[in-house]
Amino acid sequence: MRNLNQTNRYFFGLGTVGRDMLYALVSMYLSIYLTEILNLSDATMLWMTGVLTVLRIFDAVNDPFMGYLVDNTHSRYGKFKPWIAIGGVFGGILTILLFTDLGLTGPAFVVSFGLFYLLWDFAYGANDIAYWSMLPTLTIDQKEREKIGSFARICANVGLYLVVVGIIPVTNGLGGDKKAWFFFSIIVTLLTWAFLLFTLLGVKEKRDLYKKETRTSLQQLIIVIFRNDQLLYTALAMALFMIGYCTTTSFGVYYFKYAYKNENMYAVFAAILGVSQLLALSIFNLFSKKYTRKQLYTFATILVVLGYLIFFFAPEKMGFIGPAGVLIFVGEAFIQLLMLMFLADTVEYGQWKLGRRNESITFSVQPFINKIGAALANGIVMATAVFSGINAAATPEEVTPEGLLLMKSAMLILPLLFIVAGYLIYRFKYKIDKEMFDRMLADLAARGDLKMEAGETIADN
Repeated sequence: MRNLNQTNRYFFGLGTVGRDMLYALVSMYLSIYLTEILNLSDATMLWMTGVLTVLRIFDAVNDPFMGYLVDNTHSRYGKFKPWIAIGGVFGGILTILLFTDLGLTGPAFVVSFGLFYLLWDFAYGANDIAYWSMLPTLTIDQKEREKIGSFARICANVGLYLVVVGIIPVTNGLGGDKKAWFFFSIIVTLLTWAFLLFTLLGVKEKRDLYKKETRTSLQQLIIVIFRNDQLLYTALAMALFMIGYCTTTSFGVYYFKYAYKNENMYAVFAAILGVSQLLALSIFNLFSKKYTRKQLYTFATILVVLGYLIFFFAPEKMGFIGPAGVLIFVGEAFIQLLMLMFLADTVEYGQWKLGRRNESITFSVQPFINKIGAALANGIVMATAVFSGINAAATPEEVTPEGLLLMKSAMLILPLLFIVAGYLIYRFKYKIDKEMFDRMLADLAARGDLKMEAGETIADN
């Protein structure tokens, strides 16, 4: 059993390296591609801001229905892996199309680009829901889930920072033009497909751990989401955090180009933050042995608040913003992992309270939140780029001090308010601690919903 846990831990985690490269490219750098590479006019950018924001929100609403499809999938490969493969393949192809210059302008460009983006959202959502909803089926032990989750988050951050650190040097090395970004999207797509093979071929689910459930109806879909109060509180806290996190990270290139006045330092800064996040995730399990999740979340939020305040008020010098960035991203690394664990535990809570697990419907909340967060964050970033004068500026010197203050406020103060609000919701509304989780498992085993073999204990899983 221990060998299987270790195999699943590593193969499940490695599968997300490329996925997060793909997601980082689209969610963080699409606005950079539109404003800095395609050089769209202010009018077209405002149309793109509105269209993409609406499409992202529209697609996010569809994510629970994708979770419904995954939960009702029955195949020899299980219900998760087929969608991981389908979403991964088509998501990669559509990523390349998003970074392909078709020579269109005006309304034709807005419509075609919007269609590609909507289809990309569908494909990536299918892959993402299936991937993360597999996690609760690998073990019911909270500590083992933390080990699997922390390694997966490490791999996810490796993928993210490979793009964050590499995108400017690599695309500039390839010419810094439209073709360079096109080739970069191809590289990321091929890496995505390669890393997905680890999960598709190496992960073994424990399908016999729980009793088989009947097909989920559309009425039960609504019940699973809206009658699971802990899921709803987790979703709201996650959404507020993601809006703040995505807004800050999406401003990175703009900050170093227009405020710091040295775009090349973005890769250095991102590398520092990437190492900080990876170290934070690597030592998370050491902290979790001594402190409760509530204590860890409080500590992480304090780090984030301090980091944001220092970053906002400090001068544009690496000696100040470097340590501030480390505080922010170490805290956010802890929060991201904790959020994943909170969401995983709501699966058992839903089964305990409502009589159904529905892992994929439950985890459809995550891409829903990520898309809402990315939609609002990109809307904030793209609108700020226009109203601060950044989009129209030919050089950093053309942006006024008032424009830079607007950008810094949108990048740092607004996200801080969102992240603190998310913490307060968790602090006063989330109630699944270790004692309650163990009690739920005992109740499920007594009801026959959790299958245990003779002589086996919950911790063995």
